[in-house]
Amino acid sequence: MPIDAARCRRIFDQVLDAARALGADDAEVIIAAGTHALTRFANNAIHQNVAERSAHLSVRVQMDGRTARATTNRLDGESIRQVVAEAAALTRLQEPDPELLPMAEGCAEPEMSRWHAGTAQATPAERAQAVAEAIALVESAGQTAAGIYATGESITAILNSRGVAGYYPETMSHFSITAMAADSSGWAKGCAPNHRDLDSTAMARSAQQKAVASHAPVELTPGDYTVILEPAAVLDLVGQMFGDFSATAIADGRSFLCDRIGRKLFGENITIYDDACHALQAGAPFDGEGLPRRKLTLVDGGVVRDVAYCRQAAHLAAVAPTGHGFPLPNEYGEAPANIVIAGDDTSLEAMIASTERGILVTRLWYIREVDPYEKIMTGMTRDGTFLIEGGRIAGGVRNFRFNQALPEMLSKVEALSPSVRASGEEAFDMVVPAMKVRDFHFTEVTRF
Repeated sequence: MPIDAARCRRIFDQVLDAARALGADDAEVIIAAGTHALTRFANNAIHQNVAERSAHLSVRVQMDGRTARATTNRLDGESIRQVVAEAAALTRLQEPDPELLPMAEGCAEPEMSRWHAGTAQATPAERAQAVAEAIALVESAGQTAAGIYATGESITAILNSRGVAGYYPETMSHFSITAMAADSSGWAKGCAPNHRDLDSTAMARSAQQKAVASHAPVELTPGDYTVILEPAAVLDLVGQMFGDFSATAIADGRSFLCDRIGRKLFGENITIYDDACHALQAGAPFDGEGLPRRKLTLVDGGVVRDVAYCRQAAHLAAVAPTGHGFPLPNEYGEAPANIVIAGDDTSLEAMIASTERGILVTRLWYIREVDPYEKIMTGMTRDGTFLIEGGRIAGGVRNFRFNQALPEMLSKVEALSPSVRASGEEAFDMVVPAMKVRDFHFTEVTRF
C-alpha cells in the first residue's frame, strides 16, 4: 500500500496534537496517496512511459463556529505542523458560520476490498505487451492507433477528533484506444480495479472494426432519429444530470429537480441507483466527512425518489444524511457518485436488428448544458457513427451535433441492454446499459 492504515493514524495523531496546541476545538484529516503508471502510444508506437508516486494531506480545523482547510504534499513532522498552523490561521480569518455543525461522530463503515496485487504491481513490460498487440491489430487494417494503458493503486483515509476513521485501498486500470483511418475512426475504452478484467485486444479489435465500417461516411439530413447509444455514450450524456440529485442544489434553486421530487419525469423502464457497494462500482464507501454512503434509489420506474444529503443539508431538512457530502468547506454540498442505471436483457445486436432506420452512436463529446432547468444538452457524435437500415449497419455517416433534453430522452427509451461498467470522457465511470431511444434530436452535421 502507498500508506497503510497505521501510518494514517500516526499522521492524524500528529495533526491532532498540533491543532490542540493552537487552540483548535476539532481537527480532521483526509489523506490521499497512490502510485500511478501510464504507457502512452500514438502513430502505432509507444512514445511515453511515466510513473508517479504522490501523497496529499488535507487538514481541516474547527473552532468557535469557524472552519478552514489547508493542504500539503509533505508528510514529515515539520510540514505537518506547518499545514495545521496554516489551517488554524485561515480558520481564524473566517466569519462564524451559524449553520456549521460539529464534526461528524465516529461510525462503522462497510468493509470492502477493490485492491488487486497484480494491478498494483503491473510492470511497463506488461503494459507494453498489451499495447503492442493492440497496435498490431489496428495496423493490420492500415490504420493508426493512439491511446493509453494506465495502472495504479491508491488509498483514501479520513480521520477526525470525534472518532471518524475510514480507510479505503483500491487499484484501478484504464485502457483507451482510437483507431484512425483516412476518413473514419473507431474508439473503445474500459476500466477495472483488476487489470486482468480489461480485454485490451477486444477493445482494439472493436475500434479497428468501427473505423473500417464507418469509412466513406455519407451525410444525412439533421432531424429526429431513432438512436442506439452504446454504454459510453449513455454515460457521458446521462451523466450530466446527477449533480442535480443534490439537496443543496435543490435548496439553491440550481437543480432541474426543483419541485419535481416524487414526479414521473422519465419512462417506466428507467430505474437508477447510487450504490457504492455494487460489484461493478469503485471508490471509497464513505464521503468527504467520513459518513458511510447509503444506497439511494434516485429514480424508480421513472419517478424521482431519493436525492443525496450531506450532513448540513440533512440537518436543515430534518432528515438523515446519506453519506454523499463533499469535504468541507465547499459550495456544492453533495452529489451521488456511484451511479447504476438498471438495464434489461436486449443485446446491442438485437437493438440493431429491431431498428428499421436509425443511428448507432459509439460515443459523444464536447457536451455542454443549454438549458439547466429542462436539462437540455448539446454535443457531438464521434469515432463511430453509423446508419442502420432494415435492421443492419448500412455504413458510416458524418457526425452530428445534437440538442437533447435528458428527461425527454429518458422518456423515450425503447430498449435497454444489460448494464456494464463503462468509461467515457465527459463524465465519471458508471454502471450503465446501452439504450435504444426514439426521436433523438440531431440539429446539424459537423465538418468531419
